[in-house]
Amino acid sequence: MQIKLVIFDLDGTLVNSIKDITNSLNYATGPFGLPRKTVEEVGALVGEGITRVIERVIGEENLHHRDEVVKRFLEFYSEHIVDNTFPYPGVKETLEGLNGYKKAVISNKREAFSIKVLEALDLYRFFGLVIGSDSTSEKKPSPVPVLHALSHFGLSQKDAVMVGDSDLDIAAGKAAGVKTIGVTYGYRERKYLKDADFVIDEITELPKLIKKL
Repeated sequence: MQIKLVIFDLDGTLVNSIKDITNSLNYATGPFGLPRKTVEEVGALVGEGITRVIERVIGEENLHHRDEVVKRFLEFYSEHIVDNTFPYPGVKETLEGLNGYKKAVISNKREAFSIKVLEALDLYRFFGLVIGSDSTSEKKPSPVPVLHALSHFGLSQKDAVMVGDSDLDIAAGKAAGVKTIGVTYGYRERKYLKDADFVIDEITELPKLIKKL
């Protein structure tokens, strides 16, 4: 088995964006009298896309405000998308070290925002494909975006590996039939990575592991 494509999650795997997401969320919910959320609280909620996060934060009783909160979030976030967002230690060096492989990003963040973050942090150049929550008919944990990436590069399941910090990444990879690697330094606790084929504590461990596969 020779890996040819490495698929990465974005938030919590390549970049730490939780402060900007939290600030944007608190701005969006501000007029509705909801308690401010901490970075830790938001970190436990993210993964399924911002609309789902907002639904969980505002609760059933405020769902009639959902569209307005989402609109406020998107407007604020687009202006402050990398105020406090940065690549995790070793990310750039690791991506450079994987220069013999095709690379893609699959995020449950919208495609335009995903690209904006990658461009602002000088990471976009490493990737041949960026898939966001609105790029395909379904998003993680569905296998659809992973299968789309394989199709885009003309590769099969045995050629690819999925790298991410959450159970959604692992589930999407598994459902698509690719090997999965969980990273423990992101937003999710290690227990959420129990189904991953491999688990690493630092992104810099990745090239060595992939060579072994």
